[in-house]
Amino acid sequence: MPERLTSLDASFLALEDAVTPMHVGSVMVFDSPPGGFDYEAMVGLIAQRLAFVPRYRRRVRSVPGGIANPVWVDDEHFDIGYHVRRSALPRPGTDAQLEELVARIMPRPLDRHRPLWEVYLVEGLEHDRFAILTKTHHALVDGYNTVDIGQVILDSAQDAELAHQSLWRPMKEPTSTELLVGAIADSVRGPAQIVDTVRSGVSDVKAAAERVTHVAGEVLSTVVRASRSTPDSPLNAKVGRARRYVMIGLDLEDHRRVRARLTKGAFADEVTVNDVVLATITGAFRSWLLTRGEAVHGATTISAMVPVRVHGEADDAPGKELTACFVDLPVGEARAAMRLHQIAFAMRQQVEGGRAVSADALASLGGFAPPTMHSMGARLAGALSRRLYNVAITNVPGPQRPLYAAGAPMVATYPVMPLSPGQALSIGLTSYDGGVYYGLYADREAFPDLDVLGHGIADALQELLEAPRARRRAT
Repeated sequence: MPERLTSLDASFLALEDAVTPMHVGSVMVFDSPPGGFDYEAMVGLIAQRLAFVPRYRRRVRSVPGGIANPVWVDDEHFDIGYHVRRSALPRPGTDAQLEELVARIMPRPLDRHRPLWEVYLVEGLEHDRFAILTKTHHALVDGYNTVDIGQVILDSAQDAELAHQSLWRPMKEPTSTELLVGAIADSVRGPAQIVDTVRSGVSDVKAAAERVTHVAGEVLSTVVRASRSTPDSPLNAKVGRARRYVMIGLDLEDHRRVRARLTKGAFADEVTVNDVVLATITGAFRSWLLTRGEAVHGATTISAMVPVRVHGEADDAPGKELTACFVDLPVGEARAAMRLHQIAFAMRQQVEGGRAVSADALASLGGFAPPTMHSMGARLAGALSRRLYNVAITNVPGPQRPLYAAGAPMVATYPVMPLSPGQALSIGLTSYDGGVYYGLYADREAFPDLDVLGHGIADALQELLEAPRARRRAT
């Protein structure tokens, strides 16, 4: 029988609408290799890699009457040319033009009648570069059965040989009668698998969290956080169909210098590079709110949900050990160093019991790749109540060595994290080969000044580099 969607995956499909599509993306920028890189090269690369991710040739088929979760069936008319697309910027295309293209492509929902992914080759970037834009649905990527398409097209060697394309023949699609019989058989084997609320969506936060435990790790402090009101914030606004996107590339070594300079002595083991990232974003939020004329006082905070990976029994299944950490970003604190230590303390309280994985250990895990981890973070955020946080921030440490696509070296990679209803901004970032690449994705009407927030990230990192050390308060 065909593989049945989990209850969590089915809920992502049920909760999706035209305004808030539930897919995650990435923008990978490459230098052109000596022999060039074109659309045919990308189609060939993806075609031979699909053998490693069979679900990318499958589409979702509903069970008649909705008596059970949908199933994955082979797309008998699979057309790789439909999924692998071509676009271009007027030469010489700038990063700003690429950002605008991403903002127009990403909000478009994926076709439910076909496999739930798309890849775009974007040609014409200045400095003889091109970009690959990916879109994959939450329901498609679970982190251990199926990884993100952005992971399988990358190689660690420039001269990696392409495997011969395997001959693929789709299995015959089951009839409606066969789907009904299979659903009844599954219900006899496991009555709890029947989901009678698929069409109406997941309405119970506790049930959603229980589903996440089987896919994305334990959720910390959910009950406590649910009893508290999330701070009012302009981040929470009605989300429309249009988007903005901003890419910010910074130096990883600058983040490390902040940690080394502000954490000597008693603070040495208490602050991580992830804390520096969150402090940088906090400083950007502070300056952005002030430019908007918002009231910012000492107790002003923004509540962030930060997926963190912890040690588990199976390190080869990265999605299973993601934990949701909730941290109140202290945007009301005027001192940059103090913001950093407040964030470090709050994060350490939540992850110590879960044995959080260090950035270096995470980046060196076998089979690890940032696109899949960002997909898992987006799944975790999508399954939690929107009342628990103002913004989701996914920070995935990537390999500190070059990666390649058919010989083309990747020079930058920016995540595109989806928006949730009522949450007008998402932030994803990936460290890769000496850089830290921030992707800011926002509702177009709610964030006409998204570029101001983006520039604020660079300014906030510089503020941390120049900040005097915070004194440790007596306990």
